[in-house]
Amino acid sequence: MKIVRMNKLVSGTRTAAFLDVQTDDGITIKGFRLVNGSHGMFVSSPDQKSKDGKFYEMVTLPREMKLQLEKIAISEYNK
Repeated sequence: MKIVRMNKLVSGTRTAAFLDVQTDDGITIKGFRLVNGSHGMFVSSPDQKSKDGKFYEMVTLPREMKLQLEKIAISEYNK
């Protein structure tokens, strides 16, 4: 897995960056966010607002894959 695009945000919002990820199989998933949370940075999956006004994740990652992605994203963000 690798990050193919990262747009860092300079504003004072909780979202630090937007990123696109390419899997080892060559599939690109767009719309991940790197978020500054109260317990440190984490990756938020792409989501979409439904008719009921709630946001639902469009991509669900297994826990170990999400942890790997967070490690890669934070490393890339700090470069």
